[in-house]
Formats: sequence, structure tokens, C-alpha cells
Amino acid sequence: MADREQITLIKTQALARIAEITAQPKPDYQIDGQKVAWADYLMRLKATVDWCDSKTSEFDGPIELRSTGVA
Repeated sequence: MADREQITLIKTQALARIAEITAQPKPDYQIDGQKVAWADYLMRLKATVDWCDSKTSEFDGPIELRSTGVA
């Protein structure tokens, strides 16, 4: 799988998870000393989407090829 395809897959999965979380919001809670903070998780998912966007935009940028002439 190419890098662009992998990044697109990551973004798609993150967006799907964001849709699930925002469709049925859950409260933060603690269990066995572990805290589950849905707002923090949502923020990290959004950061993942932003990272994917920045990486895929690198693929769309100008391409620079360097060559040397042969005499």
C-alpha cells in the first residue's frame, strides 16, 4: 500500500470514529484507576485528521527534479 493510500485510510478511520463519538456522546468516567476522557480522545482524533491533511498536501505540492547535464 502506498503512503498516500495509508494516510487516506487513517484519515477515513479517524473521521468515522469522530462521527460515532459525536453522534452518541458519552460522559467521562473512571474505572479501576483509569480515566476515560472522551473530549481528549476526540481532540486527538481531530489532530490525527489534521496531520493526515498536512501529509497528503505534501503529495500535491510541486515536484523538484534535479539532473546534471552530460557533456
